[in-house]
Order: sequence, then structure tokens, then C-alpha cells
Amino acid sequence: MDRIQCIIEMLAMRWVHHDVQTVRIPLEIQALEQFVVVARTRNFTRAAEELNLSQSALSRAIQKLEDWVGQPLFERMPREVVLTDLGELLHGRATEILKLVEDTVSELSDAGRRGRVRLGAIPTIAPYFLPAVLGSFATAHPDISVMLQEDTTDVLLKRCCHGEIDLAIVAQPILAKDLEVVPLFAEELLLVVPVGHPLEGARRITAESVEKYPFVMLNEAHCLSENIAAFCRQQSIRPVTVERTSQLATVQELVALDHGVSIIPEMARRIDGSSQRVYRSFTGERPSRTVALVLNPSRYQSKSVKALIEHLRHPSVPVPKTS
Repeated sequence: MDRIQCIIEMLAMRWVHHDVQTVRIPLEIQALEQFVVVARTRNFTRAAEELNLSQSALSRAIQKLEDWVGQPLFERMPREVVLTDLGELLHGRATEILKLVEDTVSELSDAGRRGRVRLGAIPTIAPYFLPAVLGSFATAHPDISVMLQEDTTDVLLKRCCHGEIDLAIVAQPILAKDLEVVPLFAEELLLVVPVGHPLEGARRITAESVEKYPFVMLNEAHCLSENIAAFCRQQSIRPVTVERTSQLATVQELVALDHGVSIIPEMARRIDGSSQRVYRSFTGERPSRTVALVLNPSRYQSKSVKALIEHLRHPSVPVPKTS
């Protein structure tokens, strides 16, 4: 890492000038990473949560960086922070430096014995799809470690675009012009009702028959909510959502408690051992979602990353699919 730190110091000398003389600044990788996350989130609290730091520790780190520069990097506002002109300049350089560092680490991993992949996944996929897939990958590639990050689609796409993760597993549609999208599989979305519900034994499950019942849904930040909303729009129905939550497991439990009905991915049904819920397929056109892999084509793809991509495209374990 000493050689990488030398690169950082040389690059740092290119962007900061005080009067006529160049100022040498002892930049550190960690300081740049923290600065970039604050710039992306535009909020110290969210950035601190993402970095697993206290807000006061992060504020001190950014203040130290600003002291080195000699000018503010952020304009502090009541609800957000915005980059100053100098902050914009540093952000561009910091992004270049971090990309160089990460690509260098990836290339060094290829030259060494062990590899590393930073994988992101959304909460409605990670706990249901990844345990078996990553387990089989670890068996096939014991020399490669996978570091998993779970978050919403928007956050994961930004991290992938900025090089903070190598790959992301999300659900389409995906709006990211600078990223490559590789569809993996389509899976059915199922109606889930509590035991004893009128639809439990119905011969036909149509969108119209579901519309009159209250719905329990995920928060709108989750793309599954949009998948379900798109199906409802297509079927010209407008069910009433009575509760929203941030966890799919909570949706399932609320359904079991007869708070309402919901629509759940097949992969979640597969591992649901509860006897208090019943899953039904829709009659006719069934709602579905397409699970996809996202990567940044401008970043160096190490042998480890390529190995995981291949494994995800051709997993050795069954994946949920539409019927």
C-alpha cells in the first residue's frame, strides 16, 4: 500500500494550489472514501451510517480534510450539504484516485492467490437467493472472498457506478445508462393470504378478486413495490395499501396476523416454513420480476469478479423461475 499512497500524494499535488506555490497534502485513502460518501449522500448522518462511523467522528474527519485544504469543501445547509467549487474539484480527483486504488488492488489480487469481490444485493433478493448461491461459489472457489452489501436499488446503482462495489443483484427495470445490465432469470410473484382467508381455496385468483382486500406492502424505496404497482396498473386495479414496512419478512408476518394480503417473490415462498400463510398463483397472466446483475464496464474486472459473474449466470443450485 506504500506505493499506492505515493500515487495518492503525487495526484494530490496536481489539484491544490495556494497562491503560486503547490501545497503537498498528506491525503489518505480512508479520508477520500469518507469525503466521496458524504458528497454522494449529501448528508452527514446517512454517510456516517453507511461508513459505520459516529456522525461526530465523520464530521471531525471532514473538518480535518478541510483544514488541510484551507477552504470548505461543503456548504452546510439545514437538511443537506452541497459541494463547494473546490469540493467539486476534489471530488473529481478523489474519484480518479479511488478508482486507481481499487483497480490496482484487483490487479494485485489476480497476481496473488486470494481474490475479493464486493457484491451488492437488494433486501428482497439477498436473504432468499444468495445463501445457497454463495455457498456453492465458496465451495468451487475457496480462494475468493465475497463481501456482501445489502441496500436499496438506487443506493447500489450509485455505489456500482462510483466503483464502491463490483457487482449488484437487483430487479428490473434498471435506469443506469453507464452500467451494464445482465438479466439472470425471471421469477413469479405470488399472492400470499392468511390461513382461512376467502381466497385460500378460490378456484381462480384474478386481479379483480384481489382488489377489494387491504394490502400490506414494502416501502416505496424497494423496487418490488414498483413491480407490484406495475402489475396493478396493467390489470387496471387500485388496491388499498393499509400498511408499509421495510422488511419482506415483516410483510409476511403481518399477512399471517390477518392485517391484509400481499404479493411475494417465489424465492421468499421457497424458504417460508410457516403454516399460517398460503401462497397462490394468479390465474392467466401472472405477475413476475426479472432479477439482473449490474456491473460497471469501465472498471477493471478481476478474475475473481469474472468467476462470480459466471457462477451467477450459471448457478449450480436451482433458481426460482416463472411457471
